[in-house]
Amino acid sequence: MAESGGPPVLDDTASVAACRTVLSAAFAAEPATRWICGGSATTVRERWFATTLAAHATLPGGRRLSLAEDGEPVAAAVLTPPGSTPAGRARAAWAVRTAVGCGPAALTRTLRYLDATESTAPAGAWTLEFLGVVPARRGRGAGSRLLARALAGLHPPGGVFLTTADPANEPLYRRFGFLTLRSIPVGPLTTTAMWRPAGQGDATVR
Repeated sequence: MAESGGPPVLDDTASVAACRTVLSAAFAAEPATRWICGGSATTVRERWFATTLAAHATLPGGRRLSLAEDGEPVAAAVLTPPGSTPAGRARAAWAVRTAVGCGPAALTRTLRYLDATESTAPAGAWTLEFLGVVPARRGRGAGSRLLARALAGLHPPGGVFLTTADPANEPLYRRFGFLTLRSIPVGPLTTTAMWRPAGQGDATVR
């Protein structure tokens, strides 16, 4: 909860800029992001999220949500509809911008991660691409509140799929009905693929 001012504000149509700011801070120590972006270089990480979210914004039906406290976004979530991928031109633009702004290694590692994980998604499933809370606001329920909002009313026949390279994230997802599908080795990472089956009903904060 906010320390002052009004209650937290949820935005179901968050801007790319708001999500980029939150996620680049939230994922500073996340293993997959550190591997892809080459450690903790803030500028590289911000550019990577900028290019990735710009490509995601081209997807019909893609969702971006944020939660603000005291007028500042503190949590963000990004979801992709079933079977949705960037068109050829958008994908090419993403690849060029990632290679130029973040370095060839970041592009290669991102593609390697996607190749290893995307095929695990069940048919017809939404994908929770990112869920993050800025470090200063963790432990206050912002992640749970935003995840509940992201899942509420979402009833895809294939459920909801995600991957995480940080084991500390898994208990939160299990609280919301996600099951572990498998562990996927990607470079130095051990990534966990998780799935929330269809028919779970609207999520609530617990």
